[in-house]
Formats: sequence, C-alpha cells, structure tokens
Amino acid sequence: MPKIPKKVTGFAHFRAAARYSFDGSKVLFGEAAFRQEILAQLVILGLFWFVGVSPVHYVVTIILFLVTSAVEALNTSLEEIVDLVSPEWSQRAKNAKDLGSFAVLCLLCSNGFYVAFALATTLGLF
Repeated sequence: MPKIPKKVTGFAHFRAAARYSFDGSKVLFGEAAFRQEILAQLVILGLFWFVGVSPVHYVVTIILFLVTSAVEALNTSLEEIVDLVSPEWSQRAKNAKDLGSFAVLCLLCSNGFYVAFALATTLGLF
C-alpha cells in the first residue's frame, strides 16, 4: 500500500510542494510529446538568436512555451485519471482525452503563429 504523505505547514509545506512539482516534471519528461516540444523550443530559440530577434520576442516565446508545458501537464494528468477511472474503452473517455489533446494543439498553433510573426517582423516582411 502506498505511503500517504502527512499534512505539513510552513516551510515544510513549501519544500513538499517543490518536491511534488519536481515529481510531476519527471512524469512529464517521460512523455515523448513533451520532449519533442522542448527540442522544438530549443531550435526556435537558436533560430531567434541566429536571426537576431528582439528580446521581447524571446520573452513572449518563453512564456508561450511555459503555458504550453502547463497545459501539456494538465493533459497528461487528465489522461492518467481517465485511464484510472475508465480502464476499458469508452467514447466519453476518448472524448476527454481528445479534448485535452486539442487544448495542447491550440497552444502549439499559437506558438507557431507567434514564431512566424517574430521572424517575419525581424526580417522586415511586415
């Protein structure tokens, strides 16, 4: 039986929350899609450096990446819960997973549009 963590307060609560976040990041790094998103982000930042985009474009791109990472984490948690609650196939379980995937897709498209905008403005295409 898994050990249930005891309730803590004060600085111990902060340390526990940081540990939970770190554990969650390990789960997320286990997802191939997330590792691909990190690789794409590194390529984009390298391209930005090569082209010479303004610092504000770096900041917005990093913020969009962090939001995408958060939604990817929520999507992964949704999939974990759906698999736990509904181990057999069901249309509702599929719908829940598909909606989570769509949320990630929307943010990936937002990232792509912004990268294209940043590059186009830097290169004088706008």
